[in-house]
Parts: sequence; structure tokens; C-alpha cells
Amino acid sequence: MTDEITPGSVAAGGERKKSVFGRLAQFLGEVVIELRKVVTPTRKELITYTSVVLVFVIIMMAIISSLDIVIGLLIGMIFGNGPLPWEN
Repeated sequence: MTDEITPGSVAAGGERKKSVFGRLAQFLGEVVIELRKVVTPTRKELITYTSVVLVFVIIMMAIISSLDIVIGLLIGMIFGNGPLPWEN
């Protein structure tokens, strides 16, 4: 005897396997339940979260831009374009 569930058989928990539409309806019902649990942030929290994100993005931009400039200068020195591209 195998443990496979065929379309006409009964699942392990004694329930029949749901159709695609039954599973879709269950999924949508669970989505609605989860959406009811969502708490909207207050104005103060929203400003705080936005500020944190903007500061993080600015810091990451500075780090990546610095690395880009340093790597560009190193590549310029290695391949003979000069140490600074704007001095040509």
C-alpha cells in the first residue's frame, strides 16, 4: 500500500483533497485574516522609519561612490590612463 493521494482518495487527515478553486478560496480567506492583523504606523513612526531609510541610503551611496572612484583610479593607474582621468 502506498501513501500517495489520488484525486478520488482521502487525505491523511481524513479530509478530501481540495480543488484548485477551494485552495484559492482558502488562500484568499487567509489573506484577509492576515490583513486584519496589520497595524498602520502613526505619523511619528512613519517619519522615523522614513528618516532611517533615507540616512541608510545616503550612507550606502557614499560608500559605493567612494569604492567606484578608488577602483576607477586604480584601474587607470594599472592600464596606463594616468592616475587621475581629469589631468589629461
